[in-house]
Amino acid sequence: MARAPFVIADTEVKPGTRATVEIPVAKLYTHTPLHLPVEIIHGRRDGPVLMVCAAIHGDEINGVEIIRRVLRNSALRHLRGTLVAVPIVNIFGFIQRTRYLPDRRDLNRCFPGSESGSLGGRIAYLLRTQVMEHVTHIIDLHTGAINRFNLPQIRAELKNADTERMAEAFGAPIILNASLREGSLRAYADSLDIPVITFEGGEALRFDDVVISSGVKGVVRVMRALDMIPVKKGPKAPRKRSETAAMSSWVRADIDGIMRPVARLGQRVNKGQKLAMLADPFGEVETAVVSPFSGIVICVNNLPLVNEGEAIYHVARFDELGEAEKAMDYFRSSYESELGEEVVPVHPWDEMQR
Repeated sequence: MARAPFVIADTEVKPGTRATVEIPVAKLYTHTPLHLPVEIIHGRRDGPVLMVCAAIHGDEINGVEIIRRVLRNSALRHLRGTLVAVPIVNIFGFIQRTRYLPDRRDLNRCFPGSESGSLGGRIAYLLRTQVMEHVTHIIDLHTGAINRFNLPQIRAELKNADTERMAEAFGAPIILNASLREGSLRAYADSLDIPVITFEGGEALRFDDVVISSGVKGVVRVMRALDMIPVKKGPKAPRKRSETAAMSSWVRADIDGIMRPVARLGQRVNKGQKLAMLADPFGEVETAVVSPFSGIVICVNNLPLVNEGEAIYHVARFDELGEAEKAMDYFRSSYESELGEEVVPVHPWDEMQR
């Protein structure tokens, strides 16, 4: 029996075909129309309907490139189920290179939205009614904020067995068992019992090859785990690529000043170990920023100019810190072998300590 077409925004996509659907969103005040671009690949055989989306914060662009590369993967010729790719959710923010919508709202706090509400509410309503409510699984791609570089990591509420399976299949070195935030896409998906994971990696408005490559591989691994594409032949992967953090905490500046970082992204740190030094421009006042517990550095603020109370390091704590180190070592070795020794590092991975 032939599989039924996939219908989205009044557009039918036949089995074994792919199509780009432009969903009208709104107009600029110049009267220029804006559309939400959605790429549909509808397999000939039944299977899950996976939505992969990015740029719900308009300046988080790594996910856009991740989706572009996933869509070029040759394994999609053998797709079971349906892949729904939404590379740019916040089209307004993407055009303006900003995290927010024109009214300064965070789109990821506007779900489930409203047909007659704020601009953010209307876009959230459009995405959920036209796209989200037709899917069975979701991967939401993010980066760190401006000047904050996130180690590749998965954030998910692991009470759902299917969500946990997706999180582990993705293969990021760190998994954070993160509670749901009201108004987020992840919280709304959870309310519909849709398994959803969030990938975080890199920094806003910056491409990073390591993050993009790990994101592409992660999406493909999840699709294999869901039996959407064939399992890759070759040497078996390690039994466990990821380690789940028991908790995480931001370390904040105690004084205003200029920061000199000491600890690096992905580094293991011990309780009380120096993370950075803060000083005034004359060096008359200087203080050390130390880790509150032993763990792995999963985010670093790259801007040296900090105010009192500003978050500058994010440290994850693990019940088995040694296992987390092994996951980091595997991740580090895999990207080093892929990029090759001839690549000259120019980003926070440069100083990642062994």
